[in-house]
Amino acid sequence: MINSEISEIKKQFNHENSSIMKVSGCYVDGEKNIKTEFTQTFLTLPEEETFKYFEIFKKTLSGRIGKNLINMEFPMETEFDGGTQQFLLRLRDSELKNEALLDEFYKKVINAYDCTGNYLILMIYAAYDVPGKTNDNILMEDASEEVYSYILCSLCPVKLSKPGLSYNDETNQFQKRIQDWVVSMPSNGFLFPAFHDRSADIHNILYYSKDAEDLHNDFVDQLLGCRVPLSAGGQKETFQTLIQETLGEECEYGIVRNIHEKLNEIIEEHDEKEIPEPLTLDKAEVKNLFTESGIEEEKLKDFDANYEKLTGENTSLLAANVTNTRAFEVKTPDVVIKVNPERADLVETKMVDGRRCLVIAINDQVEVNGIVVKPSC
Repeated sequence: MINSEISEIKKQFNHENSSIMKVSGCYVDGEKNIKTEFTQTFLTLPEEETFKYFEIFKKTLSGRIGKNLINMEFPMETEFDGGTQQFLLRLRDSELKNEALLDEFYKKVINAYDCTGNYLILMIYAAYDVPGKTNDNILMEDASEEVYSYILCSLCPVKLSKPGLSYNDETNQFQKRIQDWVVSMPSNGFLFPAFHDRSADIHNILYYSKDAEDLHNDFVDQLLGCRVPLSAGGQKETFQTLIQETLGEECEYGIVRNIHEKLNEIIEEHDEKEIPEPLTLDKAEVKNLFTESGIEEEKLKDFDANYEKLTGENTSLLAANVTNTRAFEVKTPDVVIKVNPERADLVETKMVDGRRCLVIAINDQVEVNGIVVKPSC
């Protein structure tokens, strides 16, 4: 899914556009015991409650694609009887009306989800009447092309509110506040099936993780049956390791800066073309990036093997995950320098009085702790 498709679904999470038919929930304590379950027709809920639900649903579809929101494809074997995709399809098609199927789903989540403390398993079933679009991308509300039926699962921590003082209107006094259990914004969740090309794609799922570095691999593997990709941080670390192993002892500042600048140029060109899909780099494209950045052919003889060892076979890296387009950072044990990425050329390495130094080109505009100073000659 791309940003526009995610936004289109999120726009349904309000009273004017809501296509939610059913909401179901299962409250689980820290010992993995089910405390209570419920299933309700969503639009019969009090309006003040539905506002809170909408916030949770929107949060489950928030974050950056490739970081907090991960597009995952079901392996072929999961789509047969007994497979994870086939089970989710049955759950979707039941419209959350089959209690036995819901109970089975809850048990699968409880067995697979590693969570400290209490949490709420929240499920909705919705049927979105997808409007047609003109060639100018204008929605035609009266020209429906299909009904996109889906389930959205949100896993929300439930925490005891903080102790404190509160004001009592009846007694006109301040007193100890009563603590109660409060549902927090989701830590994880998923949308099934994916909304791809503005249509249901039962072969893919959109997964959400609040913590981009803890994707709950066991949960994804056991409940969804999907292959867990490298996290955003894992991709960045892998890319850095690939550079270091390729260059070896000749990992020089100038070449690393060239890689950074060239990659930012590629990202900028991609953005200018207004391509909706995030920019990804496969093995051949990373190798070409290294070549254009000045890495000699001799250094690239083991590149293919190193790439597959570090990332896995046929794995691409998301460009936004492996570089920082907002800052170019140079760090020593005692000094950190952050530079506008477009002016990374201002920082060089030179020998000064027999010592290797970082040299920064400056002009007359210099500030020290907010104080404008005159550069020394």
